[in-house]
Amino acid sequence: MTAEDSNNSTPPAQDGTGTVRRVGRTVRKVLVAGAIAYGIVAGYMYLNQRNFVFVPTGELETPGAKGLETVTVETVSMQDGTNVTIWTSEGRENTPIVLYFHGNSSNLSTRHKRFAQVLDSGFGLYAPSYRGYPGSEGTPSEAAFIQDALEHFDRASATGRPVILHGESLGTGVATAVAEQRPDAGLLVLEAPYTALVDIASEQYPWLPVSVLMKDPMPTRERIRNVQSPILIVHGTEDRVIPVAHGERLYELAPEPKTLKIVEGVSHSGLWGNGLWEAVQDAYCTSKAEMRAC
Repeated sequence: MTAEDSNNSTPPAQDGTGTVRRVGRTVRKVLVAGAIAYGIVAGYMYLNQRNFVFVPTGELETPGAKGLETVTVETVSMQDGTNVTIWTSEGRENTPIVLYFHGNSSNLSTRHKRFAQVLDSGFGLYAPSYRGYPGSEGTPSEAAFIQDALEHFDRASATGRPVILHGESLGTGVATAVAEQRPDAGLLVLEAPYTALVDIASEQYPWLPVSVLMKDPMPTRERIRNVQSPILIVHGTEDRVIPVAHGERLYELAPEPKTLKIVEGVSHSGLWGNGLWEAVQDAYCTSKAEMRAC
């Protein structure tokens, strides 16, 4: 073997710089792929966010089919020409009207047992179906819901009777927005409320810039500071949809007069069956003792 052969058989030295470059290229590819995937997911969430917030389902049945013989179905044209459905019942003379804003899922007719209890107590009822929900035209949004709700309040208030604003879950943000702008409401009832829709979304999707992406933030925590009506907040300790801390925080922010009712061991949908309506009547009658309903 010659010296030249011996030199040729020696393995080349490892190129450390080349290895670092290869690793760097791999890392960059992974980061770029991750950024693309994140952008796709964020874009999907942004474009479809209202499908997560507003979940209208089912068919709107008639009040009669639900045993509500005194309830009338009306179609009302909103300021922008959108037609929405409302259920109304006068109740007894000299009693308040409950303006009821339901939750984000299903439809108005699934709340029939609640409405029956309201009517059995002699109170009047004004229950709108949100735009975009069964029985109503239009597309759901925070701005549209609030504008419609203000119109509904004015229609109910035109009867000359006191109006109780009752918000259920999603409806708590709508009810509070109305109470902020209509200080003559008789009572604001918040059933399992949130501090803001954007807060709920931030808790559920901490990896997204929700505050930037959210189209309908519904900042109840800001609006409740300006409410002049008496406020009743009811929340369950076992609420896994909107944690009870939201109700407690709103109570801290709310001005007097206010009442907080925390129901031990009760979930998001169990409040009505655990004394909520009785609490509403007590809260109203405390502030309006001259009403015959009390």
